[in-house]
Amino acid sequence: MAQRRSGKLKVTLPSNTEIHYARVFDAPRHLVFEAFTRPEHVRRWWCCMEGYTMPICEIDLRVGGRWRYVMVGPSGGEVAFTGVYREIAAPDRLVNTEIFERFPGAETLVRTSFVERDGRTHYEALQSFPNQAARDGVIASGMEEGADIAYDRLEEVARSLASASPPTVASSRMPAP
Repeated sequence: MAQRRSGKLKVTLPSNTEIHYARVFDAPRHLVFEAFTRPEHVRRWWCCMEGYTMPICEIDLRVGGRWRYVMVGPSGGEVAFTGVYREIAAPDRLVNTEIFERFPGAETLVRTSFVERDGRTHYEALQSFPNQAARDGVIASGMEEGADIAYDRLEEVARSLASASPPTVASSRMPAP
């Protein structure tokens, strides 16, 4: 059965080379940030396509550190993303590159902010592409639906952390699983 999306993620195109994402999570910022940056949590929400697994989720959360997520589909095909962290101001802001490994020449820059208001997290990300064709390819891929489903799951993970442990902020090197 296909997963339904909530429609809470708002995607806009502020320029010919950018995608803007906005969503409010019903969870405190430190928990959303933790769910967004720790491998054991990312594995629970990033891989949202039915029948896919996520055998690789590596996060070296430091400026200059790399991240890499690999999903494997039912037929064994891989979908991999990688990047480098350029700025980390936990739990307020992340700036990183992102590359869909099938198209290594289309590196993007992603600027993400997490703002807490009344116990809820206002998330915004601006993804800048090298050209309009690269941006349009991502839009045409169905990314909006997949991201909406993934962010619904991210909210569930962040909310589940509220009862699991006292507040923490991921700010050091995270070991690969």
